[in-house]
Order: sequence, then C-alpha cells, then structure tokens
Amino acid sequence: MKVDPMTRDYSGFFPSKAGHAPAERKLSTLERYGWQPYFSQQISVDALTQTPPVRVVEVHRNALHVIGDAIDEHIPPLPNSAVGDWLLLDPSHPPSSVVLDRKSLLKRRAPGTDRSIQLIAANIDTAFIVSSCNQDFNVARLERYIALAIEANIAPVVLLTKSDLVTSPEDYVAQARSLSELVPILTLDARGEAPGEMLSEWCKPGKTVAFLGSSGVGKSTLTNALAKSQEVETGAIRESDAKGRHTTTRRQLYAIPNGCVVLDTPGMREVQLTDVSSGIEEVFADLHALGEQCRFRDCQHETEPGCAVLAAVKDGDIDDARLARWRKLKAEELFNTTSLAERKSKDKKLGKTIRQIMKHHGKRQ
Repeated sequence: MKVDPMTRDYSGFFPSKAGHAPAERKLSTLERYGWQPYFSQQISVDALTQTPPVRVVEVHRNALHVIGDAIDEHIPPLPNSAVGDWLLLDPSHPPSSVVLDRKSLLKRRAPGTDRSIQLIAANIDTAFIVSSCNQDFNVARLERYIALAIEANIAPVVLLTKSDLVTSPEDYVAQARSLSELVPILTLDARGEAPGEMLSEWCKPGKTVAFLGSSGVGKSTLTNALAKSQEVETGAIRESDAKGRHTTTRRQLYAIPNGCVVLDTPGMREVQLTDVSSGIEEVFADLHALGEQCRFRDCQHETEPGCAVLAAVKDGDIDDARLARWRKLKAEELFNTTSLAERKSKDKKLGKTIRQIMKHHGKRQ
C-alpha cells in the first residue's frame, strides 16, 4: 500500500501515554494471533463460518503452518503468501484459500542475481531494528531497515543491544539518533526483564512486532525475553568480528503471554531495496528538502551549479558521507524497481504470447 509521504500519519510510530489499560480478559485464539478490526471488516459473518480466518505463522518450502480458532495445521503453499498473512481457509480445498488485504508488507529484492521480490512478512505493526554496540553497528544498514519499515507504514524502533560491553554507548546512540527524528532509539540488555518492561508500550495485545537485524545481535534472545521462555534457540557470536551464526533458520510468529505476537527472523546480510522511494525520502528528509531548493529540478547533487545540497555540505551543515549514502540508496532503489518492472512487463508479454499460441493450436486441433 503506497502512502503519500506528505500526508503520512506518524501518530502510530510512537507509543501512546494517555489513558489506563483496559481490564484484562481472556483473548480468543484469533485475538492472541493479532486479529484486528482491519481484517474483520473485510469479511461477512457467513464467510467467517464457511471459510474461517487463520494466520500464517510459518512458511515452509512445501507448506504453510496456519493457526485459527480450533485450527492448527499445515496446508499447501499459496502464491505470494508470507508469514503474518491472514487467510480465509477453504477447508475442502486449501489451495483456494484467500489472502486478506494486508495492513503492511515488508519486502526486498531477493538476494543473488534473481530479479524477483522476496516477501519478508505481512501485517506487522512495529519493526524493532536490532543492532549491537560492536562491529555489527552500521549506520547505512540502519537507514535501509528504517526506509523499508517506513515505506510499509510500519513503526520503526531502533534497539541497541550489548551496550554494557562498551565504554561509550552514547556514541552509538548519537549516531542512530541522527538518522531520523521519527525513530525512537533504545539501549537495552536483551536478557532478563528489561525487554518486557521497555518494549511494553509497543507490545500490546493484538499487536504484531518483528525483530529485524543481522545474526548475533540478540533477536532470538529478545523474543525469548518477551515470551518469558527459552523456546527460540540462541547462539554466540565470533569475538573476532562480532558476526553471529544463523540460529533462526526461518521466519516464525510466536504468540506471547501478554497477547502480543512476535516475529523472529533470520539475520539478513543483504537488504536490497525496491519500491521504497517514499521511505528513502523520509529517512533523508533534510536532504530531500534541500534538493527542492536546487536551481535545476533534475539536479543530481554532484557538480551542478546552484545545488543547495552541495552548498550545505560545503558549509558543514550536511555530512558528506550521509550525502553519499543517500545517492547510493536512491540509485539502488531506482535500478531495482526499474529492473523488476521490466521483468514484470516481459513476463506479461511472454504470457500473452503463450496464450495466443495455445489458442491458435487449439483451433487447429
């Protein structure tokens, strides 16, 4: 779902402080897995009975693990389905099940030379972008994740773990805070009671949150801390380069005791952006605003006269490294989006040609 950056509503990006929590009551299975009015409004009462809603909690190579009221089973995979999707399950013919409209969708260009889109997760409310205060910390990677989340209309929150292992965690906080005024920055110990207390404002009943980041930054440890269990396997990192092993091998949703749903994800070494131009504009809102003041509308901010961006760099108002990252992300996003659009166009033309050949062959028969 595309959202105009000029009219984007950021009120949901920060937790609400007002009011008192409603009285606790026992949640239904659907509510425990994130069922919200957004989804119930898409279906009729009859559809609820004939095709009960279920949520995709795991995506396997040859099956989807779905859970609903009195339903916990594996069904054949559906085209373009993702973990977090809500389906209207057709009990008599599961492949005919319908995917409900999504509130949000995280996606990236698939790793490698394939020019396809890889769906990461659907219907996420908050993306906790996790980075450690060590060699894993990477400003450019954080910018990618934040742009990815904002484009999908998901509230991004940066979590800095292992701050107790460095002498000056404030340096990491300052770098992260400089990226965007829209993104809360928290430092925490992934173990113990701290995550449950510090993240409670986002991890409310009916909400779905996701931990995103590299391997070894503490995503699975954070999931266990919220769930108050050791259900998710964790692993150590290499001291030489702070890189972790893939202890999480697939994306999986966990319903935790307080009624929130948590998505644990494998570490992603490569986050190639596509269709996220608005997200990039928001992360680099200062540079985008300066670009509007350039003498030429198609200014590339390289050598053009009258470039407001280059003038700000020269005056020391803008960091040259930040400008370089902005250029790189914009170029990458444009290339990936154009490449994927061209592939879709070619696939569409090929499909049309095949149908014409088959139709002609049928007439001859």
